[in-house]
Amino acid sequence: MAKRDPESIRRIQASVQESLETQERFFAEHLDTLTEAFEEVVRVLRKGGKLLIIGNGGSAADAQHLAAEFVNRYRVDRPALPAIALTTDTSTLTSIGNDSDFRYVFSRQIEALGKSEDLLLAITTSGNSENVLEGLRQAKAMGIRTLALAGGGGGRARELADFTICVSVSDQTPRIQETLLLVEHLLCEWIEWALFPSLNEPNPGEDDESKI
Repeated sequence: MAKRDPESIRRIQASVQESLETQERFFAEHLDTLTEAFEEVVRVLRKGGKLLIIGNGGSAADAQHLAAEFVNRYRVDRPALPAIALTTDTSTLTSIGNDSDFRYVFSRQIEALGKSEDLLLAITTSGNSENVLEGLRQAKAMGIRTLALAGGGGGRARELADFTICVSVSDQTPRIQETLLLVEHLLCEWIEWALFPSLNEPNPGEDDESKI
C-alpha cells in the first residue's frame, strides 16, 4: 500500500469540512425560499406542465441528471413526470450554434417546445451565462414560470427569474455546485412526497442505487 501523504489527507478533510459548512449555512438561511420554489414546481406538474432544464458544462450534466430523476424515478416507483434537459440534442445545439449564435441554443428550443403551463429550471453557477439568460428571457416572453439555481448573488439571472435559489454563502465554484446538487435531489424528494404520498418509502439499501 502506498504511503499516505499527510498534507494530501489534510487537504481532503479541509475540503469536506468546507463543503459541509457551506451546505449547513445555506440551508439554515434559505429553507423558506426553497419550499416556496419547490411548491411552484409541484403546482406546475399538478396542472399538467413540464420542466425544461438548461445549463452549461457541469450544469448541463446536472440538467440531464435531474430530468432522468423526474422521468424515471428518484426514491420510489411512481408514474413518470415530464422533464426535458435541453442540453442533450447535439444536432439541435450545434445547428443553432453554427447557423445563429451559441447564445440562442436554449431559447430556440424553449420557443419550439415550451408552453405557458411549463416551468424553466435554469442552472448557472455564475448567474450570467448568456445562453441561460436568453433562455430566461424567452420563457418570460412566453409566460413560462422560471426558477434559477445559482451561486453568489444570482447574477443577472436573478433579475429575470420568478424564483432564484442562490448559494451566496461561498464564492468557491465546487462548493456552490455541491450545494446545488443537494438542492436538486431535495427537489426530487419533495416532488415525490407531494405528488405520491401514498407510495411507500423504499427500504434501506433497496433504492435506486441498489439497481445500478
